Amino acid sequence: MLRRHCLTLLLLLLTMLSMAQRRDIHILAVNDMHATLNAMPKLAAIADSLRTLYPSLVVLSAGDNRTGDPVSDKYEIPGYPMVALMNLIGFNASAVGNHEFDDNSLAALCPLSAFPYLCANFTADDSTGIRVMPYKTFDVDGLKVGIVGVVQINPDKGTPDAHPYHLRGLRFETPTSVVPRFEWLSRECDATILLSHAGYPDDIKIAEQCPWIDLIVGGHTHRQLSENEPLHNGVLVTQNRNMLSQVTHITLTVDSGRVVDKKADYIVLSHRRKENKVVAAMVKDFEENPYFKQVLTRAETPFEMRNEVGTMVCDALKSETGADVAIINYRGIRVRRLPAGDITVGDALRIDPFGNNAVMATMTGAELERFIIDYGRMNVYHFPHLSGMSANLEVDKDDLSAILKVTLLGANGKRFNRKKTYRIVTNSYVIAGGGKYVPKNTVVLDRTTSDIVMDYLKKQPSVSYQGRGQLHYIPTSVKKRAPRDK
Repeated sequence: MLRRHCLTLLLLLLTMLSMAQRRDIHILAVNDMHATLNAMPKLAAIADSLRTLYPSLVVLSAGDNRTGDPVSDKYEIPGYPMVALMNLIGFNASAVGNHEFDDNSLAALCPLSAFPYLCANFTADDSTGIRVMPYKTFDVDGLKVGIVGVVQINPDKGTPDAHPYHLRGLRFETPTSVVPRFEWLSRECDATILLSHAGYPDDIKIAEQCPWIDLIVGGHTHRQLSENEPLHNGVLVTQNRNMLSQVTHITLTVDSGRVVDKKADYIVLSHRRKENKVVAAMVKDFEENPYFKQVLTRAETPFEMRNEVGTMVCDALKSETGADVAIINYRGIRVRRLPAGDITVGDALRIDPFGNNAVMATMTGAELERFIIDYGRMNVYHFPHLSGMSANLEVDKDDLSAILKVTLLGANGKRFNRKKTYRIVTNSYVIAGGGKYVPKNTVVLDRTTSDIVMDYLKKQPSVSYQGRGQLHYIPTSVKKRAPRDK
């Protein structure tokens, strides 16, 4: 009996000792904030609440901190307002997103940031002034946490989705080829994290390659995951939609130098959520710029889809330059909806925040058709916005992103003239990444596309684009052949 009691006591002591060795790492993760300044006070309040419970909270961003609000993007040092707010909130590290390359401000922002930028799959010439680290280890209340960063690479270009002009002096490798080189870090750390702006599909590939990673904090593809997301080869993968609609509280439980449990809780940033007053005051200070509040015109009806906003932008470019056809890349339009009412300078700069110059060229109808279809990649989310012509897009009804057939129509809605010569206007980003059918006779205008759009809107007493998008989507069934008998 005594022996049994002693054994029970010993087991109890061992269990208590094991429990005492178990420790949690708490992480607050965001991705693709895109300069959503008005959400930062709510984010700060969440960080404050978690720090009250977990003083060693780690705050991470998976990149694309900027590009989305002209208050930040048009600042003297573009992106600095977001950096100042992230400093105040207490971020520990950020990945480099493709939109961190939207201009040449990253070099200036690095020394102004109280947190490191982590990216292992690019190197920068000294002349660029860009200072990033491939990885960094952190002491989190006595636990060693290793964090590696990566940025998205477009497989067709070998570079991130950014204007090539801003990528000079930089050399890139694919995330899937680089991350396996850091397996050694997992042997030296209690927990290993990949801070990834590679996108969800690549994150899953990396998880399959590298089961030694404990957590992938993902971004770029704006995919809203949930607590029900399964582990991928034992790796926890997290990601949220863009613009701080949600954030993630992650808990990693460490026992004897390894992570033995992991979970993610997703937190919605509702309108009723408390705000950090100090951060709110800083946001208000940045926003007190009357220039962005100037009214350009009035929208008589709401813009309810990106296609309508893109058509307005293309109409503006066509009208102001005298072109026959205007073309803008699909994601060059960053606002999907606008309410009826005043359209301000701030609205125009949110629609087109990139500062790309307008470019003029001439093309035959046949060349133009090849150019548009090649650029569109038979994908709804890449097919460009148009004016001076329209497109009927037959899409797979079971996969609405897949274009099955493209029919281009002329300005009158009738057959497109492939023999005519057209004057086209687009932006420098489209020309830089336009593929093999890019016109040779291009002229870069000394005006940005956003300036042209604002000049156009000032002349309009009002605008209404409800139902006037120039891309017409036609869901179509794909006929599948019956399998042959063997």
